[in-house]
Amino acid sequence: MSVHLLGGGALEPTDAPLYAPFVAEATALAHANGRKTPRIAVVSIHPGGPERAEVLVRVLSAAGPIEAQVTSSLGGEALPLAAVTNVDGIVIGGGIVEDVRAGLAPLFDELRGKVGEGVPYLGVSAGAMVAARHALGGGTRIGGRPVCPEDPDDPGPELEVQDGIGLIEPSIDVHVAQRGTLSRLAAAVESGLIGGALGIDERTLLVIDDGRQSVSGSGSVWQVQQGDGGALISTTRAR
Repeated sequence: MSVHLLGGGALEPTDAPLYAPFVAEATALAHANGRKTPRIAVVSIHPGGPERAEVLVRVLSAAGPIEAQVTSSLGGEALPLAAVTNVDGIVIGGGIVEDVRAGLAPLFDELRGKVGEGVPYLGVSAGAMVAARHALGGGTRIGGRPVCPEDPDDPGPELEVQDGIGLIEPSIDVHVAQRGTLSRLAAAVESGLIGGALGIDERTLLVIDDGRQSVSGSGSVWQVQQGDGGALISTTRAR
């Protein structure tokens, strides 16, 4: 099954077409498991509370019939294994990426195992970032130098890289065009902090299936790789 990564901003029922490929895969798996309606684990680690999980459930439901198995956390706590067991699809929502990664960390082995068994994964915003083997944090500086927009009166923290779930190899960033973070990805790759990266614009979906990639939505996916003279950047635009 596929890994679906949304670059954020797609949280209205009108955004349902971006969620439809994931719901279709989960539905097919549910049918294979003898269930008419897919059981979807919806995990939200967000300071906004349960309302953020409800937003995800609404847009998923607009993409097709689902049975939502909701786990909501404000952050700062490890989630139970039951949050992602006995399901036909897994959705991890956005939030503060460091909190999302920390909350999911005890579930990394289970998540890798489920996806390996064919359960589709959908990461939205921070949920997309933590899907990578090396997960980026929210810092804006490398070696003390700013590498993307920040408040000049409130310098940001260093960009840190920690272990992610490990569903895909390249590191992921989101909201790229909207927040001007392509320069951060280029600096992170050029400095050797990460080996390569994919940056996803808002309302843009990247689907990775056995190494094949497809892009849909209203933006682009930015690929950043090491080159002889520095970082090499290319784009794939949504169709």
